[in-house]
Amino acid sequence: MRFDETELTAPILRAVAEMGFEEMTPIQAAAIPVVLEGKDIIGQAQTGTGKTAAFGIPLLQRVNPKDRSLQALVLCPTRELAIQVAEEIRKLAKFMHGIKVLPIYGGQDITKQIRSLKGGVQVIIGTPGRVMDHMRRHTLKMETVKTVTLDEADEMLNMGFREDIELILGELPEERQTLLFSATMPQPIMELAATYQKDAELVRVVKRELTVPKIEQYYYEVRQKNKPEVLSRLLDMYDPKRALVFCNTKKLVDELVSDLQLRGYFADGLHGDLKQQQRDRVMEAFRNGKIDILVATDVAARGIDVDDVEAVFNYDIPQDDEYYVHRIGRTGRAGRVGTSHTLVVGREIYKLKDIMRYCKTKIHMRPVPSVNDINTIRAEKLMSRVDELIAGGELRSMTEIIEKHMEEADCTALEIAAALLKLSMGESSETIMDEGLDMSEGEGKAARVRLFVNVGKKDNVRPGDIVGAIAGESGMPGQLIGAIKMYDNYTFVEVPGEYVDEVLQAMKNVKIKGRDVHMERANKGGKSEDRGSGRSKSGKSGGRSTKGRGKSEGKR
Repeated sequence: MRFDETELTAPILRAVAEMGFEEMTPIQAAAIPVVLEGKDIIGQAQTGTGKTAAFGIPLLQRVNPKDRSLQALVLCPTRELAIQVAEEIRKLAKFMHGIKVLPIYGGQDITKQIRSLKGGVQVIIGTPGRVMDHMRRHTLKMETVKTVTLDEADEMLNMGFREDIELILGELPEERQTLLFSATMPQPIMELAATYQKDAELVRVVKRELTVPKIEQYYYEVRQKNKPEVLSRLLDMYDPKRALVFCNTKKLVDELVSDLQLRGYFADGLHGDLKQQQRDRVMEAFRNGKIDILVATDVAARGIDVDDVEAVFNYDIPQDDEYYVHRIGRTGRAGRVGTSHTLVVGREIYKLKDIMRYCKTKIHMRPVPSVNDINTIRAEKLMSRVDELIAGGELRSMTEIIEKHMEEADCTALEIAAALLKLSMGESSETIMDEGLDMSEGEGKAARVRLFVNVGKKDNVRPGDIVGAIAGESGMPGQLIGAIKMYDNYTFVEVPGEYVDEVLQAMKNVKIKGRDVHMERANKGGKSEDRGSGRSKSGKSGGRSTKGRGKSEGKR
């Protein structure tokens, strides 16, 4: 069932489309129509089936944005799940003006939560313990709740929350809708349902056991804005003859195809908005090698049946665990070796762990390839072709040209070979900057910016104190901080250019070893290494070279 075939409101359909959901997962197709009718349900579904949208979509449809009182409550077993559910419901409510969604959980300052609650919140996602805290403080008014959802109810009971859950449900209005979702249906769950639900409809979607084919699986922790660059590096590193790239949305497929084409790759896209004639044309080009990289959504990829796909790239983590298995199963067919690569942003790591548990598979973490890694791989491939040419002979006419040039230019054969190798790899290959990706020493220097800090050796400050303060306050990984030069009264520290504004903002009102810290760009006001002698260096940081990226042979 497609979302646009339902009676969902336009704002929700717009949000669903932006999130990339083309059609409902089985639990969504079974649960959403029942919940929209106002019925209580018992939903048996595991993590990774799309159950958050299964209750979140109809929950939002029933919320009145003009009423600022609490209308929907979702109980979750852990703070991580509460945050995850809140994020997804916020995305679903993106175009519903006036809807406020708030996660409340232990470990977070309760006074901040109270302040947010006073502003009016229609949807609360919380852990039972913290919800009980607010009830005792009378900061949650339960009498207006129309829908309550127990998410991962079996897990909440396993954690000893049964008494809290019963107390919370006992405080809610009798005329309400109660939705219960659980991966298993033990006796205590059925007792809860019998006591607190009315004529509940059982919706059961038990995931079938899926085996993951023998494929080398890797993941890379990245920043959202670095995804195109990381994908490019992986494509260069592994240089697959045929690759599939999966995105969750049609819009992202189009954007990524344009980006890859601009970078010099032979890529095209496949998604639900394409007419059959266009789909056939793209698939034919992929099969006969006119394009090396096919970017697709899960729904569009169902018709893809190509045996020699060497690598699958999950540009986005799939919304359903089963999709992960279907995606990577496109490679490693007919006894061939295949690889899969997944890009993970922030808290998506929890989703990836769910996939590993469900699939009973191990996905290994790998660092993002550096520019040096890629250049080394490309040089090795070129040298392998050189060996083949030497073994094949018939190089006499070429050696004569080299010998003549050596005599005229006074250079060695080694120097000529090195120059030809550099030309073959692309002259700009040494100037590509890393822009805050995992950089090895010596790379990306032109992308760094030097900052002046008003503390030094006389303040008993060590380089580690500077690194700790910057990383702790700004959230920037400490390993990205470059050279630190300490003097008696001040320090210079290099950070990636893309982090400069974040670091400067974060370091306001910060103390190091009890001293107020002032930080600014090193060139501002003439501050430099030679500050004491009155001389000033320009120290300009170079921009990133985007011209002539030097992709692997055949991709220019």
